[in-house]
Amino acid sequence: MESLTDLLLTGTDLESWSFVLLCGVSFLGAFITVALGLGGGILVLATMALVLTPTVLIPVHGVVQLGSNMGRFVLLARHSFFEILPAFLIGTLLGAVIGGHLVFALPIPLLQLILALFILYSTWAPRFKASNPRKKTFFSVGVASTIATMFIGATGPLVMPFAAASSPVRQRVVATHAMLMTVQHGLKLVTFGVLGFAFGPYIPLLAGLLAFGFVGTYLGKLALNKLPEKAFRISLKTILTFMSIYLLYEAATAPMG
Repeated sequence: MESLTDLLLTGTDLESWSFVLLCGVSFLGAFITVALGLGGGILVLATMALVLTPTVLIPVHGVVQLGSNMGRFVLLARHSFFEILPAFLIGTLLGAVIGGHLVFALPIPLLQLILALFILYSTWAPRFKASNPRKKTFFSVGVASTIATMFIGATGPLVMPFAAASSPVRQRVVATHAMLMTVQHGLKLVTFGVLGFAFGPYIPLLAGLLAFGFVGTYLGKLALNKLPEKAFRISLKTILTFMSIYLLYEAATAPMG
C-alpha cells in the first residue's frame, strides 16, 4: 500500500490525506452541483486552494473543469449558439497569452489573496445580468474572463450572464455556456503547458478527480430535489467563507518575496 501511495504522489507536493481529500471533494462538488444547482465548483476550488499552490491549483482545476464542461457540450452541442464562437475564441487566445505570463510573475501570497476574494464574491455577491449582448461583445468577454481564469480558475459565473442573455431557450443557454467554457479551459491548459507546467506527475490525481466527479454527478441526479436546500445553502456559504478567511490569513502572513 505504501509503494502504491508513493507512486500516486511521485513528483507532487501532495500527501496521502490530501489526495483522498481532493478526490472526496470532487465527488461532493459534483453531487452538489447536480443536486442543488450551486456551489460545487467553488467548493472544489476553495478546497484545492488549501492544499495546492495557486500555480498548481489553476491548471489542475482546469482539467477537471474541461472534463465537466466538455461532457455537457458533447451532449448538447446541437443547441449551441456557434455564431458567437469566433469572437470568443479570438478573445480567449489573447486573454490566455496575457494572463499566462502574469500568473507566473505574481507572488503566491497575492494569488492566494485573489482566490480568497473571488471565493467570497462568488459566495455572497448578487449575480449580475447582461442584456442583449452582440457577437463582438463575446470578444471582450473572452479576453476578460480568460485573463481572470488564469488566476481564479472557476470563471463560469462571469461568462454565464452573457450566455444566458444570448438566448431565451434554456437548452441553448446551457449548451452555449458549456461550449465557451470548454474552449476557455482547453486553451488555458495549452497555455500552461507551453509555459512549462508539468501535468505528468498529477495524472493519478486528475484521474481520481474525474472519476469521483463522475460518480458524484450520477448520484447527484438521483438526489435531485430531495435535499433540504435552504439549510444546505447556509452551511455551504459558511464553509466557503471560513476557507476564504484561511486563505486571506495565509496571504497576509506569507512573505511576498
